[in-house]
Amino acid sequence: MHVGAARAVGLFIGVSAVLLLAGWLCAAGKGFQFAVTVVVAAGILVHLFGDSLALRAMRARPVGEIEKPDLYRTVRETATAARQPMPRLYLSPIRSPNAFATGTGRRAALCCTTGLLETLDERELRTVIAHELAHIKAADTLAGSVTVTLTGLITALSAVAFLVPLGDSEEMDVPELLGGLLVALLAPVAFLVVRAGAGRRSEFRADEQAARTTGDPEALASALLKLEAGMREHPLPRQRTLLPAAHLMTTNPFPTGAWRLFAAHPPIAERVRRLRALRRGWDLG
Repeated sequence: MHVGAARAVGLFIGVSAVLLLAGWLCAAGKGFQFAVTVVVAAGILVHLFGDSLALRAMRARPVGEIEKPDLYRTVRETATAARQPMPRLYLSPIRSPNAFATGTGRRAALCCTTGLLETLDERELRTVIAHELAHIKAADTLAGSVTVTLTGLITALSAVAFLVPLGDSEEMDVPELLGGLLVALLAPVAFLVVRAGAGRRSEFRADEQAARTTGDPEALASALLKLEAGMREHPLPRQRTLLPAAHLMTTNPFPTGAWRLFAAHPPIAERVRRLRALRRGWDLG
């Protein structure tokens, strides 16, 4: 929990420093003031909406036991086995099979896509749920909430970099245009910093914890392979609003195309290899 919180704080400070530097380089004092405003706004957004932005991007809605009794039961039983509170349950109408978790404590939420429920059997679904619960328990979702907010803000800023003059309108000239270009170039750099903050080791750790919670690493390995195949058949729409939430998902939702470069997930083959090695270790033990 402490590691996840520290990573979230470090992530916010690091990206804020990049934005402040970009503002100063673009327009000195005025640019720095603008960057400070952006950083303060980002802090407010993280606090108020950090755990819900991904849910909104995926058009997720809350579901209860009456509507999805089997899913609700599986989540409740898995949370009990993991010795943690049951999160709020959400369902996204997207066909691409995946799941993700946001928030911590009472604000924790678990979202499954309809494609996930159609792709996995109950045994595999249980392990994916356990994987996401492991992220909640380790507070990886706290860093994830910061990442979603900052990446959304950065991509928005990069889109309007040339449209927002930071100096007096009558003084707008080539140097200031170059300043806007600098913001547009630094924004992807900051985005890469945010992506790096997601951490691939947390995925390995969550895989192992899910395997221990369910006692079934082979089912999680099978689920990961099915998700990889399912996402190639039904890829997540390549929309700007969905990009910031990609790193939260159980597997990389953009396995092909240029956006795969921003993946925060280890290769599926490596995750499957580790899970099967864990199973063999248990058998030998």
